[in-house]
Amino acid sequence: MAIKTVIRQVKDHVGETVVIGSWINNKRSSGKIQFLQLRDGTGYIQGVVVKNEVSEETWNLAKSLTQESSVYVTGVIREEARSKSGFEMTVTGLELIQLTDNYPITPKEHGVDFLMDHRHLWLRSTKQRAIMVIRAEIIRAVQEFFDTNGFTLVDPPILTPTSAEGTTNLFHTKYFEEDAYLTQSGQLYMEAAAMALGKVYSFGPTFRAEKSKTRRHLIEFWMIEPEMAFTDHEESLRVQENFISHVVQSVLKNCRSELETLERDISKLENIQAPFPRITYDAAIEFLNKEGFDIPWGEDFGAPHETAIAEAYDKPVFITHYPASIKAFYMKPDPTRPEVVLCADMIAPEGYGEIIGGSQRIDDPELMEERFKEHELSPESYQWYLDLRKYGTVPHSGFGLGLERTVAWICGLDHVRETIPFPRTLYRLYP
Repeated sequence: MAIKTVIRQVKDHVGETVVIGSWINNKRSSGKIQFLQLRDGTGYIQGVVVKNEVSEETWNLAKSLTQESSVYVTGVIREEARSKSGFEMTVTGLELIQLTDNYPITPKEHGVDFLMDHRHLWLRSTKQRAIMVIRAEIIRAVQEFFDTNGFTLVDPPILTPTSAEGTTNLFHTKYFEEDAYLTQSGQLYMEAAAMALGKVYSFGPTFRAEKSKTRRHLIEFWMIEPEMAFTDHEESLRVQENFISHVVQSVLKNCRSELETLERDISKLENIQAPFPRITYDAAIEFLNKEGFDIPWGEDFGAPHETAIAEAYDKPVFITHYPASIKAFYMKPDPTRPEVVLCADMIAPEGYGEIIGGSQRIDDPELMEERFKEHELSPESYQWYLDLRKYGTVPHSGFGLGLERTVAWICGLDHVRETIPFPRTLYRLYP
């Protein structure tokens, strides 16, 4: 009696007859032998059909199979050192589910627009599957890190009445008779949760209505946003570098074959271990001016600036103490130098830009009210946020990690659009 299994588990069935539901990834023939490249979502294996060892019906079916045809394949699993997986399947029977005709994505080269129009099918490719497996491992490692370090998962709302960082980049909608927006960050709500639970994190979708077409930007993306009560800026930086180290090392441990599929330089990831280097905004400005960039103190960094700084290091680098004028209203000023704030952006190596932004938050009620006036924020709309400073205020810090940029960096991808199953970009809402 054949055992139903999946390709990932064939190592447990060497010498046994199994049944695997699969698709034909590719096929080639050599006279009286058909070589079927099978995939089932968990992995890949070659099925070998020998004409003299199967029925005429099975042989003819094997000959007729086309790319992405779906079949149940019965056969014996054996070890095969020449195979990438280390195993091969000697096919004894085939049951056709569907014979595919004119599958749109062939082994030839296709343009990006064509592939994005067929994203629902492009996901089946070897490379895209590897990216999705690594994305899933990153998510698992993220949750493992926080769940084992005393954090509680809290889900902030997606529909909000106000903005976290200004209303210019928000998607507006109607909430019955009221105005509402798709969230651009769960941070403010996570601050409230931290006052109840100590250390918390959220993981969910966020939306930015930026008309940006760079390789680093998506309209809809996923954020991990921890907040920590009784935690200062320095403590937060240590959490961030240990967090990133854990995620990268988890991917190296559990997704080695997927990284090899992507032809990722694994040595560059093996070096990602805490602690990470740090550079102040002041030092970064000085460095950039020496490198030929004309950027005055007080301006924010763009992609070329971040890339230049990152190239000086082989690990992620923190840029700390930005001017208060270019950062969010809630960031705590440095007590020794109030024109800069206790914040940091973590810049990934190899030109992938900012993957984490974080800060110590203002905990002084009077200073927060001053910031509200400076930024012309409505006290009525944000009264609940002001209450957090009014009733039991404490030092607290937090940060946000963009999942897709992190996936792009770890996978070594040229564009962030491949890091999410169905990307939403400036000109793409299909499929």
